[in-house]
Amino acid sequence: MNIFESYLDKIKSILIDLNKKGELLIPKTFNGINAEIPPAKFDCDISTNVAMVLSKLNKKSPIDLAEQISPIIKDKDSLIENITIVKPGFINIKFKPLFWTNFIQEIITNAKNFGVNEKEKKLNFLVEFVSANPTGPLHVGHCRGAILGDVISNVLIFNKHKVIKEYYVNDYGNQIINYTKSVYFRIREVKFNEPFPNDNPDLYPGDYLIDFAKNIVSSNLDINFDNYEDIVEKLTALSIEQALLLIKKNLKSLGINHDNFVSEKSIVFNNEVEKVIKFLEASKFVYKGKIKAPAAKDNKNWIEREQLLFKSTNFGDDKDRVLQKSDGTWTYFASDVAYHKNKIDRNFDYLINILGADHAGYIKRISSSVDALSGTKNKLICKISQLVKLIKDNKPFKMSKRKGDYITVDDLVEEVGKDATRFIMLNRSSDVELDFDFDAVKEKSKDNPLYYVQYCYARISSVFRHLEKDLDKDINIDDYNFEYSFDEIKILKKVSEWPKCIDATSTKLEPHRIPIYLYELAAEFHSYWNLGKQFPEKRFINDQKNISQDKLVFLKTIANVIKSGMDIVGVSSPAKM
Repeated sequence: MNIFESYLDKIKSILIDLNKKGELLIPKTFNGINAEIPPAKFDCDISTNVAMVLSKLNKKSPIDLAEQISPIIKDKDSLIENITIVKPGFINIKFKPLFWTNFIQEIITNAKNFGVNEKEKKLNFLVEFVSANPTGPLHVGHCRGAILGDVISNVLIFNKHKVIKEYYVNDYGNQIINYTKSVYFRIREVKFNEPFPNDNPDLYPGDYLIDFAKNIVSSNLDINFDNYEDIVEKLTALSIEQALLLIKKNLKSLGINHDNFVSEKSIVFNNEVEKVIKFLEASKFVYKGKIKAPAAKDNKNWIEREQLLFKSTNFGDDKDRVLQKSDGTWTYFASDVAYHKNKIDRNFDYLINILGADHAGYIKRISSSVDALSGTKNKLICKISQLVKLIKDNKPFKMSKRKGDYITVDDLVEEVGKDATRFIMLNRSSDVELDFDFDAVKEKSKDNPLYYVQYCYARISSVFRHLEKDLDKDINIDDYNFEYSFDEIKILKKVSEWPKCIDATSTKLEPHRIPIYLYELAAEFHSYWNLGKQFPEKRFINDQKNISQDKLVFLKTIANVIKSGMDIVGVSSPAKM
């Protein structure tokens, strides 16, 4: 139940009725009219801007129009306690306590779907995220984007959309050639004690390759590793397999599972690049041309060569992009275009790409290609995952780097756990840099948002455990007619914001809204719980092991929202702490 949407529907119905009576002019659409959460300084529950939106059309001041509409709104709803008008024309509505009784009764009977936007059209999404090169373990730089993509997927699924989580395996190109050579030299090191050529800058030096080498040697006794050229194809496949096994292990430690792993190599070998080029040629979106030297670089050695270019400037890009080099080889962009044609052909309503901060400049060109291929503007949505800085003792922190010259996902999870990694990585908008403070995430206080939210759920669980009741079981609400106090209604107001949080998270793809909301809800609850220290009658746990039914329903409602939010974020809701 979204009380804001519901009440907006009531207001629209009143406007239509007034229009039929000739008492009010209304526009063709009600765009711009809203019912929102009022500022805390006003003693009310819902605020609407309807008078300000309609004032010009009706040639009245917003205040005058608000004074005309407000009594009608109040007369139409017996659950309204009072209505006040605030400059420049806001209509502020305060409900009777019975409204909140009805509200909690309704959501407790439909707990699993509380927050779901039932009116929203249900769509098919493809969310591509991580897609790191299959050359080694995932590092901290991949971690934030992985969690961002996973939680965006989770919230869309919660809102009843269909979602496919996909990983694009970049298993084609020079990085794979260099990676396979690196594995080969590690095999020579393991099998024949030959020194690894550390002076070669093209090779991958990480000691994780030693494990890969040992696994390949022990599982492929029939392979002779004397001649690289004889085994390069087989070794490439085995090396990629080892990397993907480790990557999937890294993702599992974060609680992430992809539905699909799509191979770039298969895209290329199935001639999908050639096919997409023909498609673009038929649409006259490609041509032979020359690219001028980039302005920011030293242009002394730049040679302008005729290449096959995509007309990305037709779709808002700042310059046309190279698909095929002068030597006839395809660019990385060309295979990426082919991959996105593959996505489009699978008939998703929207494609979502989660990109690292280093790929921000790539958005225009790939968005342009999707516009050209699909004929639909904004079918592709790109979200940037900004950098993460590790902090300890108020200064940059570098953990032990056991697997190369970077910190792995497994290192981070081992240090602070999956829950802290996911929650804190998500606790700030993805388009700004994040400070990951190791000291803060281990604190047992309100300064640690994860602990504060989990402790809220644990406190509620403790009440049910004390009463020997199961928090997960339904509560009988027959003849439910309780009235809630001012302090309880304050919390219920925050509970009522949950559908708005889900709606904004789902439509704007901003999952940081959920942990922020959960923290605010937890803060309201902890303040209420702590009243029991001063007023014994307000305590939930007592020696008599009894509690009124309204309190049980109240607690379960809060717990359900906390659990629902934590499930979306992908962290646990412990019953004990």
